[in-house]
Amino acid sequence: MKALRSLLFVPGDRPERFAKAAASGADAVILDLEDAVAPARKAQARAAVVEWLAAERAVPAIVRINPLGSPHLAEDIAALRNAAPDALMLPKAEGAASIAALDGLLGTFDPPIIPIATETPAAIFELGSYRACADRLAGLTWGAEDLPAAIGATAARTEDGRYTPPYETVRALALFAAHAAGVPAIDTVFPAIKDEAGLSAHVARARRDGFTAMLALHPAQVPTINAGFTPRAAEIAHARAIVDSFRASPDAGALMLDGRMIDRPHLVQAQRILMLAEEIRR
Repeated sequence: MKALRSLLFVPGDRPERFAKAAASGADAVILDLEDAVAPARKAQARAAVVEWLAAERAVPAIVRINPLGSPHLAEDIAALRNAAPDALMLPKAEGAASIAALDGLLGTFDPPIIPIATETPAAIFELGSYRACADRLAGLTWGAEDLPAAIGATAARTEDGRYTPPYETVRALALFAAHAAGVPAIDTVFPAIKDEAGLSAHVARARRDGFTAMLALHPAQVPTINAGFTPRAAEIAHARAIVDSFRASPDAGALMLDGRMIDRPHLVQAQRILMLAEEIRR
């Protein structure tokens, strides 16, 4: 898949929303068979998702399946086996062992997987293991909804919308787990759909910290997320200047640029920015 900035959830039992989600500007849509669908509607959702996947689509389509151990998972896999989703999202994943267990069920059906890697207490202690299955991953994301319920916490956020210390820790560990595995680090949803200013600030923090994309709950969130994860013109120009400076002095360990010292880590970051900008342009 191309570089993803925004991944938009849409309930699998709401097929009338699929086309709108695909036309929202999101870089990918996530057709949800798990939390957004009541048990009585799982079969209906499955059928709607498979039907939509059979048609030509303009954006990558990821399917969030039900978790390992769910009575619905086998039916999800059977239905999707010939439907060619671009990736599967695995909720309540607990490290590389969960990816191996899912692969055992998938057999020769092997789309890339995006684990939601922090939804159980045990999952936190398995985050480093994703390096062992990095070749099976299309990214790694985390969640702050199931985990508080699992441990009896009353909230994951403070009144101003920021995460409380335990969940800031979880977020950071998920971020480093993704980078350790060499896969995109995808930040979780921002639940206040009408708070555009809050979302913009959240996206800015996410990109500052090293996330490369974010999950979206509503099409209205997509433009803000895309803008926040797209390098600005001044940022691209500065990155190009760094690359050009080191190209002109290939043996230098550190250089002066615009009155400031730059060294090899700055070069790596500049190259990453230029690569991202080119992928988005294409």
